[in-house]
Amino acid sequence: MKLSRPMSLFLVAFGVWSWVIWPTFLRNIWSDARSFDDGPTPFFTVHLLLVIAPLVFGTVIGVLGVRGFLATRRR
Repeated sequence: MKLSRPMSLFLVAFGVWSWVIWPTFLRNIWSDARSFDDGPTPFFTVHLLLVIAPLVFGTVIGVLGVRGFLATRRR
């Protein structure tokens, strides 16, 4: 499958956006009083998983966008 240059840049922007938004969310959850009580609480664990998944997806999508962008430059 070939990606257009605008679509590739959109995917890269999505990957960057994921890495801007989700770590901020994790920082806010980390400082929440409900997150720790003699160790991580279920509240924190669930939200940690909710952060890890989009970071993984954002990374994969961003890498696909970079690869698509580089492929358009080689032509």
